[in-house]
Amino acid sequence: MTPGMFFDPYAAVIVIGGTAVAAMLRTRADDLGRALRALATLPRRRFSADPLLEQIASLSRIAQRHGAVALDRSVIADADLATAITMIVDGEGAEAVAEELRRRRRARAERHAAAADAWSAMAEAAPAMGMVGTLVGLVAMFTQMSDPRAIGQAMAVALLATLYGALLANLVALPIAARLRAAGRIEASERARIEAPVAELAAREAPRACRPVSFSPVREDVA
Repeated sequence: MTPGMFFDPYAAVIVIGGTAVAAMLRTRADDLGRALRALATLPRRRFSADPLLEQIASLSRIAQRHGAVALDRSVIADADLATAITMIVDGEGAEAVAEELRRRRRARAERHAAAADAWSAMAEAAPAMGMVGTLVGLVAMFTQMSDPRAIGQAMAVALLATLYGALLANLVALPIAARLRAAGRIEASERARIEAPVAELAAREAPRACRPVSFSPVREDVA
């Protein structure tokens, strides 16, 4: 028994190609592209809000000493935090800043879920494509019963297609979907931690409302 016995190009094309076509038909193009790009994030460490919290504390000290305008010169790599600081510099209130962070967090979670759903769709399609390959192999076998070599090749396609579908679903697509969902949940939970300190900074640096000026009536002496 050699590893080459378990490779058949026809079965691989049917299962992998069919799964790819099914994924393209079931998933929007941008979500499918996001699902493929998400593979690059799998080796990374899980997202942590601790560096952002440290940066927020540093920004808060800068604002205390030099005012909120000084924050405009800060270098902020995180897009969500950079947007929130820009709003604070522009004089937005704490509720508006917190709501924008919540909106961006929800949108990010939806994008992560869409990428995971795309891989789940591939996991659902792969075994079905394996059965398609099995049926194709059986049809080829029954139509070439007079040729023993053709029967063996067709039977290999039928059996290996089922094997490829099961492996692609359970060892590739489903684990990727599970890991993406877990990473998305962790990032959403961690990003929720930055909302309160950023809102506190916005509340402290928001422009104070101008006090109304009272005018005393001018007396005119009547001659």
